Amino acid sequence: MTTLRRAGLAAALAAAPFAAAWRFALVYRVRAGYPRPRPPRVTPAHLGLAYEETTVDAMGATLAAWFIPARGGAAGPGVLLVHGWESARDRSLPTAQFLNAAGFHCLAIDVRGHGSNPPESLPMTAGEFGADAQAGFAALLARPEVTVGAIAGHSMGGIGAILAAAADDRVAALVATSSPAEPYRLTRQTFRLAHLPIPDPIAYPLAWLTTRVYLRPRGHAVPAVSASSAIARYAGPVLLIHGEADDVVPVSHVERLARIARASREDTPDATPVESLVVPGGQHSWLYEFPEYRATVASFLAAALRGPVEPDAAAAAAEGVPATRILDGEPRFDAVAAEPGGFRSLAALAARHATGRSLPDEVAPPVDQAIEPLGSDA
Repeated sequence: MTTLRRAGLAAALAAAPFAAAWRFALVYRVRAGYPRPRPPRVTPAHLGLAYEETTVDAMGATLAAWFIPARGGAAGPGVLLVHGWESARDRSLPTAQFLNAAGFHCLAIDVRGHGSNPPESLPMTAGEFGADAQAGFAALLARPEVTVGAIAGHSMGGIGAILAAAADDRVAALVATSSPAEPYRLTRQTFRLAHLPIPDPIAYPLAWLTTRVYLRPRGHAVPAVSASSAIARYAGPVLLIHGEADDVVPVSHVERLARIARASREDTPDATPVESLVVPGGQHSWLYEFPEYRATVASFLAAALRGPVEPDAAAAAAEGVPATRILDGEPRFDAVAAEPGGFRSLAALAARHATGRSLPDEVAPPVDQAIEPLGSDA
């Protein structure tokens, strides 16, 4: 009997770390998986752009959107704009502004659970950004004004753009800005952003488990929501951009994405280009404020989509637009800033009733306690 008790105690001690990690992952999913609502505060008219209120049907959801026609309204290339986490379609307006000046039609969407769309009952993942980007691109191509299309996304929207491009061979060009490369790296980075004192030997396996638990309600496999996996499957022209001073998604992510994209084309004759740009002094958001960013994006798209003007002309037009963030002084990453950090955050995540109730496999989140996966997009 003593031997059995010892065996039982040993088994319990061995299982305790896994049980604690599982509980951490469940609480993390509740606190990190539900974006705060941020409805658009301005419309394209704020920047003097003509637009049409419209919607996009996406996998059972109806997404709010704006179609911003090119000046003159002639048929030509179009670009789908996909915002990032806890953002909305108005944050894409400075990009639409300089692309409009270069002659492109634009469609800006609110990803489900964001902007004007209702909250989601399940955690939001990169998979939903990808599905909504794919639906938005189909809606863009369905416009009579649009002859060929590209997708441009920022941060989580960058992952969505990459996933959608890999899933639809009609995507003629891809621009991904400040995009995380892989789910595990993304989860590990959120631990850092929330200042959780988890040493690497524990953080990496914990991120592995937490990522799987996070994706479970939606039924996504990890490779299916990985930008690194998807970009290796996309054969069209790629432009990857990152800010040198990005403290949300480290610049190593864009280096990894570019390396994988180029390696996937090494044995392909006449492969389309994979271009990358690291903006000196650029942060996670607002890279469109840099003239080099605007010129590079417009030139790349004009070359890849073969119009509406020559690449040099598109670059000059975009560079000349004084694109600035819509709302000066707004908080960048308030949910992360709201975390006390250190052991206080860790204790909140590990507490038995961190959400004010027991934790079944699914539970509605308290929106004032979310940990932002990436910080708000701008």
